[in-house]
Order: sequence, then structure tokens, then C-alpha cells
Amino acid sequence: MESNIFTSLILPIALGTMMLGMGLSLVPEDFQRVGKYPKAVGIGLISQLLVLPLIGLAIAKLVPMEPAIATGLMILALCPGGVSSNLVTFLAMGDVALSVTLTALSSLITVFTIPIFANLASQHFFGQGAVVELPIGTTIGQIFAITFLPIIIGMSIRQFVPKLSTKIEKVTSISATVLLAVIILLLIIKEWSRLPNFIVQVGIGVLLLNTLSMAAGFYLSKLFNLNYKQQICISIEVGMQNGTLAIAITAGLLNNPDMAVPGAIYSLLMYLTGCMAIVYGRNLSASRV
Repeated sequence: MESNIFTSLILPIALGTMMLGMGLSLVPEDFQRVGKYPKAVGIGLISQLLVLPLIGLAIAKLVPMEPAIATGLMILALCPGGVSSNLVTFLAMGDVALSVTLTALSSLITVFTIPIFANLASQHFFGQGAVVELPIGTTIGQIFAITFLPIIIGMSIRQFVPKLSTKIEKVTSISATVLLAVIILLLIIKEWSRLPNFIVQVGIGVLLLNTLSMAAGFYLSKLFNLNYKQQICISIEVGMQNGTLAIAITAGLLNNPDMAVPGAIYSLLMYLTGCMAIVYGRNLSASRV
């Protein structure tokens, strides 16, 4: 997918719209939970920002992959939780407030970590001679502009114009979903001839990333005696990444459609495992009543 109107304009708009919708659901108190529930927030962030990339690296090393696919998988693992994780956490009867807090905080932190570690991953899998690099300063600015800036705008609208916030929130989720579906469809059409080979590599890789990260988040939070709602939340938050951001970085900033394939396949697959998480979470909640 060459750099064109879809990767340079439509994709950032889709991502920005999703993040705006997240901002419309946030209030300043969401960030105050760091002090109120430091253990839960700390374990969630460690699982998201450290354990998940390590799982991604292990998968990329063990499953045979082309360098572009392996790098794309690592960039996906470096991304924060997506807006979908908040919805799935709600449906699974997990701790929604914690989910929103973790998504917002990880979205802010990964603005700075993604460019650095994405370049390290690229150097590792491509080698120094054929490295595909993200300019760190520029990339931080671009990721901030399409992720955290819309969150700030959404929060400001909710704070100062609450009636407008309610109206906009209904539109953002639908429009963002449609735009993302168009981008994924175009990416699949572009890579159609190579898709069977990619699916063998990517399908196994993203399924392992999705399921192992969910399991790691769940059992790590269980190990530290968090309550079951927090366990459900962290499992989903770590297991459902912002695939749209991964596509924006790989197809848009890096202009590499091969790297974007893991994000595209993951964005579809995570809803299947998300449904499984909902069933498990609701059954777990029912057993605690």
C-alpha cells in the first residue's frame, strides 16, 4: 500500500476519531485512580508495557516469519490497549474504570516508547544494513497528534460542553469503525496474492500474541491477589491492542504494507477472543454472586 490518501489521511482520521471517542468518555478522576489503586494500575501497566512486548519478541523469534512480519508483530505488541478493550471489559463485567485508566495511561506512555523500541525491533530483524527506521522526534509528535491529542480534546469537550459531548460520542464509534474496515479491506486487496503465505505466518503469530498476553495478564494479576473484576480487566487490556495504531505506524509512517498485515489480521481476530473473554468473565462473575 503506497503512501496515498488512505494511509496519509483516512487512516489517521480513523484513529483520531477513535481516540476522540475515548476522550469523550474520560474525566480527570480517571487519572486519579493511580493513587487510589496503585497496585492494580502498576500491574496492568507492567503487563502492558513490559510483559506483552517480551511475549511478542518470543513469538517473533520462535515462529518462522519474514523480517517485515516479525517487525510488524513487535510494533503491534508495543501498542497500547485500544478503545475496544473498554467495551469488552464492560461486557465481560470487569473493572471498566480500571480499563479506561490503563488505556489512557498506556496511550500516553507509548507515545514515547513505540518509536524507540520499534527501531530496535527493526534493527534486530532486518539487520543494520536494511533497517527501516522511524525518526524518533517526528514520530513522537505524529503519534501524539493522532492518539493523545484527540483524547485531550475529547476530555475538554466533555468537561466544558457536556451536551455536545453526548452527541459526538454516538457518531465517533460508528464512523471510526467504518473507516477502519475500509482501510483493512484495502490492505487485504493490496496484499491478496501474498495473503495465503502471510496468514500462515501472521495467523499463528497474532493468535499466540492475543491468547498468551490475555493469559499472562490474568494470571499475573491473580498472582498479586487483585480482585476478580481487576483480573478480567487486565487480561482484556493486555490482550486487546490498538491494531489501528499499529497499521497507522506501519502502513502510514513506515509506508510498509507487509508490516501492516499483523495489525490488520489482529484487528479482526481479537474480536473472536474478545467474545470468549466476555463469556468467561460473565461466568466468573456469576460464580462469585
